[in-house]
Amino acid sequence: MADYEGRVAYDPTTAESMFDPGGWRKSFASEPNGGNCVEVNLTPGRVGVRDTKLTDSPVFVFDEGEWNAFVTAVKAGQFDLPH
Repeated sequence: MADYEGRVAYDPTTAESMFDPGGWRKSFASEPNGGNCVEVNLTPGRVGVRDTKLTDSPVFVFDEGEWNAFVTAVKAGQFDLPH
């Protein structure tokens, strides 16, 4: 059973083609020396996420609601590691 009706199926290994190549932005929290880097591409109706450490990184695609829920959870500290 699908969680979301009407979702567009995509292949993470080819999903990069769904996004403007110039639209990728590195996370402000990424390490300046190229270490832990995540890039996002905000396109109307969807968000792409990839790992810049991997040359052929798969691209994970989220709709705007999923992305907003994730960002809200991050800001609330739901993914913080224990001290």
